[in-house]
Amino acid sequence: MSVSLQTKNLDWLTRGTSEIFPDRQDSENPDENLALRIARCDRPLRVKLGIDPTAPDIHLGHSIAFRKLRAFQDAGHVAVVIIGDFTARIGDPTGRSEVRPALSEAEVKANAAQYLDRLRPILDFDTPGRLEIRYNSEWLSSLDLSKIQNLLATMTVGQMLAKEGFADRYKQEVPIYLHEFLYPLMQGYDSVAIEADVELGGTDQKFNIAVGRDLQRHFGQKSPQFGLLMPIILGINGKQKMSKSLGNYVGLGEDALSMYQKLQNIPDSVVSDYFELLTNLPLANLPEGARERQILLAKTIVSQFHGQEAAEKAAAGEEETIPEYSLSEIQFPTPLYYVLNASGLCKSSGDGKRQIKGGAVRLDGDRITDAELKFDNAEGLQGKVLQVGKKKFVKLTE
Repeated sequence: MSVSLQTKNLDWLTRGTSEIFPDRQDSENPDENLALRIARCDRPLRVKLGIDPTAPDIHLGHSIAFRKLRAFQDAGHVAVVIIGDFTARIGDPTGRSEVRPALSEAEVKANAAQYLDRLRPILDFDTPGRLEIRYNSEWLSSLDLSKIQNLLATMTVGQMLAKEGFADRYKQEVPIYLHEFLYPLMQGYDSVAIEADVELGGTDQKFNIAVGRDLQRHFGQKSPQFGLLMPIILGINGKQKMSKSLGNYVGLGEDALSMYQKLQNIPDSVVSDYFELLTNLPLANLPEGARERQILLAKTIVSQFHGQEAAEKAAAGEEETIPEYSLSEIQFPTPLYYVLNASGLCKSSGDGKRQIKGGAVRLDGDRITDAELKFDNAEGLQGKVLQVGKKKFVKLTE
């Protein structure tokens, strides 16, 4: 791919990013300006993304950085996926209030195999020269004590304690074990070993990625990596970060219907972020209606992992699971709270009013806040889905 085409892809490569560092756009130094690095480099960039297989499954939140990695692949660069089979035995202390339990080599190997299987719908595994899969035990397992001492000498205890998480634990007198200090250094050494030009990660990985830049300089690499940080996405409840432990996630291994059911019910507040971070759709051409946006989002993401046909079937299956209520039983004009009562979504008209005032009622995905909203005829309701809370739905028919 030509350099000019790579430069044109910069907007796509940086879509949805939280931060690029360093980012001196006025600089003529390609080590401080990613656009110049791309334009002036006479070879594909080596773009690193590391994963520690500390659990057997991954969710849509994990996929964000891998989707960005695919964008770099499509722009002609080389994706280098680091399987942290060595570092996983330490565990990334980022965001942890306590030490991670150690994993066995067999557990790490099994988790890594499942991770790679989940990534096949995202990354280009087929184009020659576009993907390297490396295991950091390649270089970390051979570090002897003198080399480890050299690594440790690149950072002070004060610098380590400035890392978020370590600082909190130290203040709270929660034990920090010495081997945990090795983690950011080893992750940084991965960048040295594979000579990374760019490292991708979540916003919580800035410290570790910055360590990689410092170590590349320490070991004499002339062009240290850029850090490209992706946001931590909120889960399907729209309140907390996506997490399996919190139950607000969509797993990459879920069946098409389960994926669809979760995604077509996510709150309006996170729909735009999901489109930006989890799809390739042009953001300027999205539907205006909230319900249309939810359905398009669900179909798009399900099709990425299961194919278009499976997405359409999931959508049809979801429609079949929604009970119907005939508006012929209602005399118009009528307030919406009466429809809520008559359809069985609320216990009474008064309950319907309370649910509307509390923000729990949606009509085709649009939140209703006017408790006195009235409809003169059935046309404004026919074919729409009336919803209370997360689990109560009816499709309004003639």
